[in-house]
Amino acid sequence: MAGRKQFDVDEALRRAMHVFWRWGYSEASIDRLTEGTGLGRGSLYGTFGGKSALFRESLQRYAQTYQPLYERALSGPHPSPSAAVAAFLQVALNRIADPTVPDGCLLTVSATQFPALDAEGQTMVRAMIDSLRTGLEQALLATGVAEREAAELALCTLATNKSLAVLSRAGFSGEELATVAAAAARNAEGLPHRAAESSGPR
Repeated sequence: MAGRKQFDVDEALRRAMHVFWRWGYSEASIDRLTEGTGLGRGSLYGTFGGKSALFRESLQRYAQTYQPLYERALSGPHPSPSAAVAAFLQVALNRIADPTVPDGCLLTVSATQFPALDAEGQTMVRAMIDSLRTGLEQALLATGVAEREAAELALCTLATNKSLAVLSRAGFSGEELATVAAAAARNAEGLPHRAAESSGPR
Protein backbone atom coordinates (compact mmCIF):
# COMPACT_ATOMS: atom_id res chain seq x y z
CA MET A 1 0.00 0.00 0.00
CA ALA A 2 1.36 3.42 -1.00
CA GLY A 3 2.60 5.51 1.91
CA ARG A 4 2.76 2.58 4.31
CA LYS A 5 5.92 2.51 6.41
CA GLN A 6 8.07 -0.52 5.70
CA PHE A 7 9.75 -0.55 9.12
CA ASP A 8 8.88 -0.85 12.79
CA VAL A 9 8.67 2.72 14.09
CA ASP A 10 8.81 1.64 17.74
CA GLU A 11 11.94 -0.44 17.14
CA ALA A 12 13.55 2.43 15.25
CA LEU A 13 12.82 4.72 18.20
CA ARG A 14 14.33 2.22 20.63
CA ARG A 15 17.49 2.08 18.56
CA ALA A 16 17.64 5.86 18.26
CA MET A 17 17.32 6.10 22.04
CA HIS A 18 20.37 3.86 22.36
CA VAL A 19 22.35 6.07 19.98
CA PHE A 20 21.61 9.18 22.04
CA TRP A 21 22.27 7.16 25.19
CA ARG A 22 25.67 5.97 23.99
CA TRP A 23 26.90 9.15 22.31
CA GLY A 24 24.93 11.99 23.89
CA TYR A 25 23.01 14.54 21.88
CA SER A 26 26.06 16.40 20.57
CA GLU A 27 27.83 13.33 19.19
CA ALA A 28 24.70 11.57 17.94
CA SER A 29 25.18 12.66 14.35
CA ILE A 30 22.61 12.00 11.66
CA ASP A 31 25.00 9.43 10.19
CA ARG A 32 25.15 7.62 13.54
CA LEU A 33 21.38 7.80 13.88
CA THR A 34 20.76 6.40 10.42
CA GLU A 35 23.31 3.64 11.02
CA GLY A 36 21.87 2.85 14.45
CA THR A 37 18.25 2.80 13.36
CA GLY A 38 18.81 1.27 9.93
CA LEU A 39 16.76 4.11 8.36
CA GLY A 40 17.69 6.37 5.51
CA ARG A 41 17.80 10.11 6.06
CA GLY A 42 14.48 10.56 4.29
CA SER A 43 12.72 8.00 6.49
CA LEU A 44 14.34 9.40 9.63
CA TYR A 45 13.26 12.96 8.92
CA GLY A 46 9.90 11.95 7.49
CA THR A 47 9.01 9.86 10.54
CA PHE A 48 10.54 11.80 13.42
CA GLY A 49 10.99 15.32 12.06
CA GLY A 50 14.70 15.83 12.66
CA LYS A 51 17.35 15.25 15.30
CA SER A 52 15.91 17.46 18.05
CA ALA A 53 12.44 15.97 17.73
CA LEU A 54 13.88 12.45 17.64
CA PHE A 55 15.88 13.19 20.77
CA ARG A 56 12.77 14.35 22.61
CA GLU A 57 10.87 11.23 21.56
CA SER A 58 13.82 9.09 22.68
CA LEU A 59 13.91 10.85 26.04
CA GLN A 60 10.18 10.28 26.45
CA ARG A 61 10.65 6.61 25.61
CA TYR A 62 13.40 6.41 28.23
CA ALA A 63 11.14 8.00 30.84
CA GLN A 64 8.31 5.61 30.02
CA THR A 65 10.69 2.68 30.49
CA TYR A 66 12.46 3.67 33.71
CA GLN A 67 10.23 6.12 35.55
CA PRO A 68 7.77 3.35 36.57
CA LEU A 69 10.69 1.35 38.00
CA TYR A 70 11.68 4.26 40.22
CA GLU A 71 8.09 4.85 41.25
CA ARG A 72 7.70 1.19 42.20
CA ALA A 73 10.97 1.24 44.15
CA LEU A 74 9.90 4.31 46.11
CA SER A 75 6.31 3.21 46.73
CA GLY A 76 7.31 1.34 49.87
CA PRO A 77 6.39 1.17 52.57
CA HIS A 78 10.03 1.47 53.61
CA PRO A 79 11.05 0.72 57.20
CA SER A 80 13.70 3.46 57.17
CA PRO A 81 15.11 6.26 55.01
CA SER A 82 18.13 4.04 54.41
CA ALA A 83 15.86 1.42 52.83
CA ALA A 84 14.23 4.02 50.59
CA VAL A 85 17.62 5.27 49.38
CA ALA A 86 18.84 1.73 48.76
CA ALA A 87 15.71 0.84 46.78
CA PHE A 88 16.05 3.95 44.62
CA LEU A 89 19.72 3.38 43.84
CA GLN A 90 19.13 -0.30 43.11
CA VAL A 91 17.11 0.71 40.06
CA ALA A 92 20.19 2.45 38.66
CA LEU A 93 22.42 -0.51 39.54
CA ASN A 94 20.05 -2.91 37.78
CA ARG A 95 19.96 -0.74 34.66
CA ILE A 96 23.75 -0.43 34.61
CA ALA A 97 24.08 -4.21 34.92
CA ASP A 98 21.71 -4.79 31.97
CA PRO A 99 23.88 -5.93 29.03
CA THR A 100 21.19 -5.03 26.48
CA VAL A 101 21.48 -1.26 27.00
CA PRO A 102 24.42 1.18 26.83
CA ASP A 103 26.44 2.08 29.91
CA GLY A 104 25.35 5.03 31.99
CA CYS A 105 22.01 6.80 31.71
CA LEU A 106 20.39 8.76 28.89
CA LEU A 107 19.10 11.37 31.33
CA THR A 108 22.54 11.86 32.86
CA VAL A 109 24.42 12.20 29.58
CA SER A 110 21.72 14.60 28.38
CA ALA A 111 22.17 16.72 31.51
CA THR A 112 25.91 16.94 30.88
CA GLN A 113 25.17 18.31 27.39
CA PHE A 114 22.41 20.65 28.53
CA PRO A 115 23.63 23.72 26.55
CA ALA A 116 23.48 21.74 23.29
CA LEU A 117 19.78 20.95 23.69
CA ASP A 118 16.98 23.14 22.41
CA ALA A 119 14.67 24.81 24.92
CA GLU A 120 12.10 22.02 24.77
CA GLY A 121 14.74 19.37 25.30
CA GLN A 122 16.20 21.27 28.24
CA THR A 123 12.75 21.55 29.80
CA MET A 124 12.19 17.81 29.44
CA VAL A 125 15.55 16.91 30.99
CA ARG A 126 15.05 19.21 33.97
CA ALA A 127 11.46 18.03 34.49
CA MET A 128 12.57 14.39 34.56
CA ILE A 129 15.32 15.14 37.09
CA ASP A 130 12.94 17.17 39.24
CA SER A 131 10.41 14.33 39.15
CA LEU A 132 12.98 11.89 40.50
CA ARG A 133 13.94 14.33 43.23
CA THR A 134 10.32 14.92 44.24
CA GLY A 135 9.59 11.20 44.34
CA LEU A 136 12.61 10.61 46.54
CA GLU A 137 11.66 13.41 48.91
CA GLN A 138 8.11 12.11 49.26
CA ALA A 139 9.34 8.57 49.96
CA LEU A 140 11.71 9.87 52.65
CA LEU A 141 8.98 11.96 54.26
CA ALA A 142 6.83 8.83 54.37
CA THR A 143 9.47 7.17 56.58
CA GLY A 144 9.10 10.01 59.09
CA VAL A 145 12.19 12.03 58.18
CA ALA A 146 11.99 15.75 58.96
CA GLU A 147 11.29 17.96 55.96
CA ARG A 148 14.64 19.70 55.76
CA GLU A 149 16.60 16.46 56.05
CA ALA A 150 14.33 14.76 53.51
CA ALA A 151 14.97 17.54 51.00
CA GLU A 152 18.74 17.45 51.55
CA LEU A 153 18.95 13.67 51.40
CA ALA A 154 16.82 13.53 48.25
CA LEU A 155 19.20 15.93 46.52
CA CYS A 156 22.31 14.03 47.67
CA THR A 157 20.80 10.68 46.64
CA LEU A 158 19.90 12.07 43.25
CA ALA A 159 23.52 13.21 42.86
CA THR A 160 24.71 9.72 43.81
CA ASN A 161 22.35 8.21 41.25
CA LYS A 162 23.85 10.40 38.52
CA SER A 163 27.41 9.68 39.66
CA LEU A 164 26.77 5.94 39.34
CA ALA A 165 25.89 6.47 35.69
CA VAL A 166 29.04 8.49 35.08
CA LEU A 167 31.30 6.02 36.87
CA SER A 168 29.81 3.10 34.95
CA ARG A 169 30.79 4.76 31.67
CA ALA A 170 34.34 5.10 33.00
CA GLY A 171 34.57 1.35 33.53
CA PHE A 172 33.98 1.07 37.29
CA SER A 173 32.84 -2.42 38.21
CA GLY A 174 29.40 -3.38 39.42
CA GLU A 175 30.93 -4.21 42.79
CA GLU A 176 32.44 -0.74 43.08
CA LEU A 177 29.17 0.91 42.13
CA ALA A 178 27.30 -1.20 44.67
CA THR A 179 29.79 -0.01 47.30
CA VAL A 180 28.95 3.62 46.47
CA ALA A 181 25.22 2.90 46.69
CA ALA A 182 25.58 1.09 50.02
CA ALA A 183 27.58 3.97 51.49
CA ALA A 184 24.89 6.43 50.38
CA ALA A 185 22.22 4.31 52.05
CA ARG A 186 24.22 4.14 55.29
CA ASN A 187 24.45 7.93 55.32
CA ALA A 188 20.66 8.03 55.58
CA GLU A 189 20.65 6.28 58.95
CA GLY A 190 19.86 8.22 62.11
CA LEU A 191 18.23 11.24 60.46
CA PRO A 192 15.95 13.43 62.61
CA HIS A 193 12.28 12.50 62.45
CA ARG A 194 9.38 14.93 62.40
CA ALA A 195 8.22 13.89 65.86
CA ALA A 196 11.68 14.54 67.31
CA GLU A 197 11.92 17.82 65.38
CA SER A 198 8.71 19.15 66.93
CA SER A 199 9.40 17.96 70.47
CA GLY A 200 10.88 20.11 73.21
CA PRO A 201 9.80 22.84 75.63
CA ARG A 202 6.65 24.74 74.76
